[in-house]
Amino acid sequence: MHEVTFDSLSLVGLPGRVMTPRATSEPLVAAARVRIGDRPARIADVGTGSGALAVAIAHACPRAEVWASDTSTAAALVACVNVHRHGLADRVHVRRGDLLAPLPGRFDVVVANLPYVPAAAAAAHPELAAEPFDAVFADGDGLEGYRRLVDEAAARLTDDGALVLQLDGRLVARERDQLSALRAVLGERRLIAAV
Repeated sequence: MHEVTFDSLSLVGLPGRVMTPRATSEPLVAAARVRIGDRPARIADVGTGSGALAVAIAHACPRAEVWASDTSTAAALVACVNVHRHGLADRVHVRRGDLLAPLPGRFDVVVANLPYVPAAAAAAHPELAAEPFDAVFADGDGLEGYRRLVDEAAARLTDDGALVLQLDGRLVARERDQLSALRAVLGERRLIAAV
């Protein structure tokens, strides 16, 4: 394990087993902070990895309850370490499982930074070779996880809820009533610039 800083917070990382948090994901925290502020809210962090987003959002939004999921056992364990390290176990709950499936209830905000680089393009990204393959690369065009998440979020967001994603290095935020349009655009990777 090693120390890493994310959104001014010191976190534990596990290189090679859990994706190292990057500053490029910090806008997701800022977007949640703008939406939630200090009001009570339920937030889901899907694909939590080290728990960086869940911990930073809980730190920034003191009345929010955050639920985090990851399919990786190692990631879920590291996320739990970081949650306890920052004294947030009463408001941040980590579950192992796929997307929103292991998380109960409805959410005001769902945030995610899922793998989206096509596995076939791995050789073109030597800078990511030290990261866990499944945390960065996805089968096919890389977007199936996002398509499934958009479909799940449509059923699990509150009426005025929002989905906030990091995709191709950009922040993508959509209200619940805009998700069908987002899903249509995600239908073909060549249209991703339109997201």
